Amino acid sequence: MKIFVTGGTGFVGQELIGQLLNAQYSVRVLIRAGSASIYSNKIETVTGDTTDPASLKAALEGCDAVIHLVGIIREFPSRGISFARLHPESTGNLLQAAEEQGISRFLHMSANRARADAVTDYHKSKWAAEELVRQSNLDWTIFRPSLIFGAADQFVNLLAGLIKALPLVPVMGDGRYRLQPVCVTDVASGFVAALRVKESISRTYHCGGPNAYSYDEILDLIGLALGKKMPLRKLHQPLSLMKPLVAMLQSLPQFPMTSNQLQMLLEGNCCDPTEWKETFKLELTEFPEGISAFLK
Repeated sequence: MKIFVTGGTGFVGQELIGQLLNAQYSVRVLIRAGSASIYSNKIETVTGDTTDPASLKAALEGCDAVIHLVGIIREFPSRGISFARLHPESTGNLLQAAEEQGISRFLHMSANRARADAVTDYHKSKWAAEELVRQSNLDWTIFRPSLIFGAADQFVNLLAGLIKALPLVPVMGDGRYRLQPVCVTDVASGFVAALRVKESISRTYHCGGPNAYSYDEILDLIGLALGKKMPLRKLHQPLSLMKPLVAMLQSLPQFPMTSNQLQMLLEGNCCDPTEWKETFKLELTEFPEGISAFLK
């Protein structure tokens, strides 16, 4: 069975491809023109871009299923990188290519809290992409992960760097907003399992870790994993000051947050992963144990 993967060079994609190979699947990965391949000769690559429908013609031929991971968490409009282009537009292009090339199975990565009445453009665009998947003629499955963590993530490692470098860790607002981190290995395992679980067709799964924590608690857990003395010292920044500051600085590529990201953080990111866990027989990784494995 040959699986066509988009977003294969990303954080989740690299873990997924390793698991697909271990499960004895053949893998074809879409890479952009001019990108150096990071893959061994065990993996077939094809040049193309999900934002360019012409580049997808014949790219999927001979494959049995598509796993679509392409997504962004931040826009750079001056470079043509937008939520609308990378989420619904790319998804529509890939769905059309799959139908034209005779592939019926389509696994799609969305995001927890994607919804029609979302506040942020990120969640709105993820919902729009989901709608295209649901309206297709394919045997689809949608996954909605919460905050994904792992050795190569950008969230835990960023916070760990701040904790190491600063005597006081800055916190937006009161730090009580809750997150439910899910391990990248568990997210990838769900995708791989779905390829053989027929009852997952036409279903949407919320993918979260076994427990939710406040942002302050997450900082403390990262501090403990780093061997820091508790309680961790935090500096809570009033949102009345931080929201306009973020809005002013978000256009700078080196600034680590946008107004969209701040809003999503304050909304929280929790879900009930029971159906996902039980359908695919997953043993979910606890956040403290998971981060200790790579922060140490």
